[in-house]
Amino acid sequence: MDKLSFKKGLKKVLVIKPSSLGDVVHSLPFLFSLKKGYPDAEVHWVIADSFAPLLSGHPLIHKLWVIKKDGWIKPGSFVNTIGELARLGRGLKRESFDAVFDLQGLLRSALIAKATGAAIRIGFEDAREGGRLFYTHLVGGRRERDHAVKRYLNMANVAGCQTEAEFPMPVSGEFSPPFDQYAVIVPGARWDSKRWPVKNFSEVAAALDMNSVAIGAASERVLADHVVSRSGGKAVSLAGETDLRQLVEVIRRARFVLTNDSGPMHIAAALGVPVFALFGPTDPAVVGPYDNGRAENFVFKRHFACSPCRKRTCPGMRCMSAIEPGWVIEKIREKGF
Repeated sequence: MDKLSFKKGLKKVLVIKPSSLGDVVHSLPFLFSLKKGYPDAEVHWVIADSFAPLLSGHPLIHKLWVIKKDGWIKPGSFVNTIGELARLGRGLKRESFDAVFDLQGLLRSALIAKATGAAIRIGFEDAREGGRLFYTHLVGGRRERDHAVKRYLNMANVAGCQTEAEFPMPVSGEFSPPFDQYAVIVPGARWDSKRWPVKNFSEVAAALDMNSVAIGAASERVLADHVVSRSGGKAVSLAGETDLRQLVEVIRRARFVLTNDSGPMHIAAALGVPVFALFGPTDPAVVGPYDNGRAENFVFKRHFACSPCRKRTCPGMRCMSAIEPGWVIEKIREKGF
């Protein structure tokens, strides 16, 4: 679509991007471009409670509207969900936004956009679950082909902004590093099919010329402990021991990050920390570490006819198991680590 013309500028806008961790990180360049194009605009943001610490206190955001998104999908939560959406809609409508940008592209996010009553509601033409029916303006781009950062920047471009892939991530948490220098290892992932065999992470940790810190959610402690137990005393686990702000700081101080396709991978790329990423069922051209010119990243991927399948489970997972630890160790050393 053609660029929109806001003759009177934008005084107050709403961004809808509740989740997930990697997607929220990917949306930061949109925020940067929007505020650069409209520096006086008051930016509000709808965010899920689990990811709110990433944006809380952000200097470019005036107000966060925090929702309990995870509770919406629980059985028996329909009545509470409807009630929360109604309260959210009433609060948002009182703000009288000049424009709403839905970066999520789902029915629920589109309904939130509609509930604001804003005259301009911008969303993606490939929004799922019929979400596009609730927008006033549609932005092109395909989620199966284009990197999320580029999709979001395309929306900023439609709003008349100069697009720049800058990741303003000022958040930090208190963290006492266990080593002077260390690598971060991320053995977990949201999908089982995206996980490199944990024994391979252990082999790499044991072979590195520096210590490692294994990170992850509390549910991934078993994976992190496996890495530690077979690292030859060269790794420690912080899985389940950090909040989101501390996690950012752990990654910020790392020499590099070895990771599956995961949220921490995107945090590292945004911070300019070198990333060594392991890919199988997903396409790194679409969801890989975004190259913002601040670090040299490397993606390990073996090509099979069935990949990328985008399946959450796989009985063989040969695309992941075919990535040999020796290749990973060699490439890390080749890069000077």
